[in-house]
Amino acid sequence: MKRLFLSLALSLSLTLTPALAAGTVTVDGQAVEAAATVRSNTTYVSLRAVTQALQPDALILWTGDRASAEGQDFFLTAQPGALYLEVNGRALYIPQGVLLENGRTLVPVRVLAEALGADVDWNSVTGEVTVTSGSGVILTGEDVYDANSLYWLSRIISAESRGEPLTGKLAVGNVILNRVDHAEFPDTIYGVIFDSRWGGQFEPVQNGTVYNAPTQESVIAAKLVLEGADVVGDSLYFLAPSLASNHWIMANRDYVATIGGHWFYR
Repeated sequence: MKRLFLSLALSLSLTLTPALAAGTVTVDGQAVEAAATVRSNTTYVSLRAVTQALQPDALILWTGDRASAEGQDFFLTAQPGALYLEVNGRALYIPQGVLLENGRTLVPVRVLAEALGADVDWNSVTGEVTVTSGSGVILTGEDVYDANSLYWLSRIISAESRGEPLTGKLAVGNVILNRVDHAEFPDTIYGVIFDSRWGGQFEPVQNGTVYNAPTQESVIAAKLVLEGADVVGDSLYFLAPSLASNHWIMANRDYVATIGGHWFYR
């Protein structure tokens, strides 16, 4: 199964290190008050300033614990600390998280540009960021996600990852999609989840919890991995060593990472 977008860089925690560099930002040739700030090799800009420059009629508000922007063809929210922003029913991955500094909500310029259908060019010497309007805002989740894939992926993530951090949920989703793409496993999400070889692949299928309604964060995680978010590379297996009775994976597969209570192997 092809991923919708290229996988983004691995990050397991919110980075709050000082800016390495800053530069000006122009949108369609006009300078805006959204100085680019580089954090962990990611260029951040003001959500308000760049959105208003691209979409002058957009209504931008702070509601509860998050910023929102609404225009004719889009609705976007960004919560400081979250590892994603949501737009038009989709979730876009932000490995270093949404930032809040001096009353400004900061997001990666490339993620915001993707959400609003714009193009980005960055001058690594001057730090200048050039944003250019595109053909339109991002397609909706209904247009992009296969409903059956999202349904089952969110359920296996939820059943396998209750109590795990979002990155742990992403990792379980990565394993499912990696199996879909691998010749040794079925080529659909449903087929991978309900693969009955060796007595079944996933305990939630055997105990029925895969049929439970997924948590909201599990739905977000499913959308993120369908968009290409990747935290465990080419892992094909995972287990919780403290709970598993069979440790064949640990003895026969190459270790990749530990996230939360799960160990991942390729």
